[in-house]
Amino acid sequence: MATSWVNSAERIGSDLHLELTGPGGRRAALIRALREAVRSGRLAPGARLPPYRSLAADLGVARNTVADAYAELVAEGWLTARQGSGTRVAERAEPLRPAAREPRKAPPRARGPRHDLTQGTPDASSFPRTAWLASYRRALQQAPNEVFGPGDPAGRIELREALTEYLARARGVRTEPGRIVICSGFAHALRLLFGGGVLRGPLAVEAYGLGFHREVLTAAGVRTVPLPLDEHGARVDRLGRERAVLLTPAHQFPTGGPLHAARRAAVIDWARARGGLVLEDDYDGEFRYDRKPVGAVQGLDPERVVHIGSVSKSLSPAVRLGWMVLPERYVDAVLAAKGDREAWASVLDQLSLADFVVSGAYDRHVRRMRQRYRGRRDRLVAALAEHAPHIEATGVAAGLHAVLRLPPGTEASAVKAAAWQGIALDGLAAFRHPDTDMAAGDGLVVGYATPSEHAYGPALEALCRALPPP
Repeated sequence: MATSWVNSAERIGSDLHLELTGPGGRRAALIRALREAVRSGRLAPGARLPPYRSLAADLGVARNTVADAYAELVAEGWLTARQGSGTRVAERAEPLRPAAREPRKAPPRARGPRHDLTQGTPDASSFPRTAWLASYRRALQQAPNEVFGPGDPAGRIELREALTEYLARARGVRTEPGRIVICSGFAHALRLLFGGGVLRGPLAVEAYGLGFHREVLTAAGVRTVPLPLDEHGARVDRLGRERAVLLTPAHQFPTGGPLHAARRAAVIDWARARGGLVLEDDYDGEFRYDRKPVGAVQGLDPERVVHIGSVSKSLSPAVRLGWMVLPERYVDAVLAAKGDREAWASVLDQLSLADFVVSGAYDRHVRRMRQRYRGRRDRLVAALAEHAPHIEATGVAAGLHAVLRLPPGTEASAVKAAAWQGIALDGLAAFRHPDTDMAAGDGLVVGYATPSEHAYGPALEALCRALPPP
C-alpha cells in the first residue's frame, strides 16, 4: 500500500490523504483515490487540486501519471480544468451521502441544579477578562526568547519576585524569590510535598476540612490525625507525635473564624520543640469584611511554616497557578520532586499573573470582589433575618461561604429539601473527618460567591424555602 498526505502550498484547502492501492498500477490507483475523495466529500465541489508537479512530488509518482489521471477525471465529469484557474472539483460532483437512519433517541439527561451554592468557587462571570488580556499581551510582547524553552522547575522569576513583594505586603509573609516554588494549586502542592517524598506522615489536620485534600494525602500513603475545633480554631494543644500539621489559620474551613493569636504562637512553639512543620493553607486570606486583616502564620517563623496559596478563589480555578513559600531546607527537595519535565503551570500564564500583580490590577480586582462578596454576604444575612430568623449564619466575617446553623437532626432533610429546590450545596457533615469524635452540629455550607449577580436573588429565595421551620 502507498499512502501519502498531500500538503502543497499551491493548493487551496486542507491536507488530503490518498491511498494508492489496488490493481492497475499507479495511474488507476490515483484515479480511484481521487474519485473516493470526491464521493466522500473530502474534496468539496469547487476545491482546487494541486498542480501536476506538486502532487507528483508529494505522492512519489511521475508527473505524467498525475496529468493522465486528471485528464480522465475531467473527461468523466469529476473535475474541471481551465487555463489560469487550475484543476478543480466539478461543481456538480455530489459527495456520497449516507443512507438515512432511524434517529436514535438520546438517553434522558439528569437535570442539573438550577442554583449553585456550593462553596469554594468565585463568581465566574466576574473574571477580569479585559485586565487579564492586557497583562497577557504585555507579557507575551515582552517575553524573552528563553521563555519558550524548557523553563525553570521553580517557576518564572518574574512571578516569584512579584509574589515576594505582594505576599509581604498583603499577608505578612517573609520570604525571597528563591524560596518560592510555583505549582498549579493546593492539591498539587500536597502531591509534591507528600507524594514526592519530601514530607512523611502522620499529619495532623483539622477535624473538619476538605475531603478532597484528605483523599490526596491518603493516596500518598499519609495517615491523617484529626484535631478538634472550637470557637478559637484548631485545638493545637492536642498535637502530639505528628510530624506536621495542616491548618487554615486565616479562616478555618469550613466552620469559619481565624486561629486565635495564642494558638498561632503555640503551634510555632510545638513545631520548634518537635522539629515539626506547619502547613498553612491560605485559601481565601484576601477576603475579610468585619475584622482586621489576619496575617500569615508563616511570618512568625519562616523556617517552620510552608505557606501555600493560589488564585483559585481570588481569580478563578481555571487559572491553574499556586505557590509554596518554603523553609530553605525544603526547596531543593521540592524541586527534585517536580522534576525536569514535570507538567508545570503555563509559563505564559505565570508571566501574565506577574504583570497582573505588578501593574496593580490584582489589588484592584481583589478590592472590587471583596466589596461584591460582602454585599452577597449581607443579602444572605438579610434574607435569613426576614424569612428564617431562627437560622444563624456563622463564619461570615471573612471568606466566600457561610455556615447556616440548623436545629439538631435536620441537616440531612435540609440538604434533600435544597436538592428538591434545585440547589447544589453541602451539609456540614460532608466535611467531617471520618476518624474524629467531634461533632460541629447540624448546618449547611452555603457558598455565596458562586452564582452570577442575576442568579443570586433567585438562589436565595430557593434556599429560604428549603430551610427547616422553627
